Amino acid sequence: MGEKQILDADDIRRAMTRIAHEIVERNAGVRDVALVGVRRRGVPLALRLAAALEEIEGVRVPVGILDITLYRDDLGIRGPAPVVHATDIPFDINGRTVVLVDDVLYTGRTVRAALDALTDFGRPARIQLAVLIDRGHRELPIRADFVGKNVPTSRDERIATRLHEVDGGVDGVFIVRVSESTTE
Repeated sequence: MGEKQILDADDIRRAMTRIAHEIVERNAGVRDVALVGVRRRGVPLALRLAAALEEIEGVRVPVGILDITLYRDDLGIRGPAPVVHATDIPFDINGRTVVLVDDVLYTGRTVRAALDALTDFGRPARIQLAVLIDRGHRELPIRADFVGKNVPTSRDERIATRLHEVDGGVDGVFIVRVSESTTE
C-alpha cells in the first residue's frame, strides 16, 4: 500500500483561508453564518475556518459539532455496535446560513447523513458545504459549494487526511492505494 502526499500543512492552511474568503463573498459577510463540522476531521477544519473568518471579518462565527453515526445508510455494514459521539450545536440554526464542513467529499453519503442530522435541529435558511478535498465518484446528487482541492482518484485509492488536532503530528493529505480487499 503506497501513499503520495498531495497537500502539506501550508497547502491546507492556504486552502482554508481561500475557502473562508469564498464564504464571506458568497454570503456578503458572516452576519448570519454558522459552521458545523462533521465529526471527526470536519470539526478541526470548521474551527480553523472560524478563526480565518474572524481574522477576515472581525466577527466570531459560531461552530457546532455534528455526529452522523445514527444517520448513516451503512450502519449494518459497519459492524454491530456503532460508536456514537456527542453532537454539540450550541446555537439556533433556524433562519441561518449553515456551512457544513468535512474533510473529504466522495460518494455524498456522509453529506446526506449530515443533512438529515442537521435538519433535526431546525430549519436553516440555507445549507452550504465546504470540503477540503473533493475526490469525485458521487453516488448521490451532492455538490460542494466550497472546495479546497479537487483530486481525481480511482476507486482503488482513498484519501487520507491527517490533522494534528485528531491524528497528532503534522497536517497532510495523502492519496493511498488500497487493495480491493481493504474497505474504506
